[in-house]
Amino acid sequence: MTQSNTVTVHILDKEYCIACPPHEHSNLESAARYLDGKMREIRSGGKVIGSDRIAVMAALNITHDLLHKQQNLDQHTTSTRDHMRDLLERVDHALANDDDEQPR
Repeated sequence: MTQSNTVTVHILDKEYCIACPPHEHSNLESAARYLDGKMREIRSGGKVIGSDRIAVMAALNITHDLLHKQQNLDQHTTSTRDHMRDLLERVDHALANDDDEQPR
């Protein structure tokens, strides 16, 4: 890959050069900053020692957050769908009743 397709990021005091399409550079840098912050948070807690273990704990925490947000989104989507279905049934019922009341 060419140099323009490589991004250098710093995570927990280490430098990583990562191949990435130019239009994704900003997203990759944001992801690296987020991961670095999570790993530093875990390291500063003092309960986890070693970069590998810190990385695994950060990955687990980030994955847990992602899955929890996805579950909440799914529940919200289902709730919204049910609410819309109820509203459409009400509209259909109101229109049917309106047709019944119209003089012929």
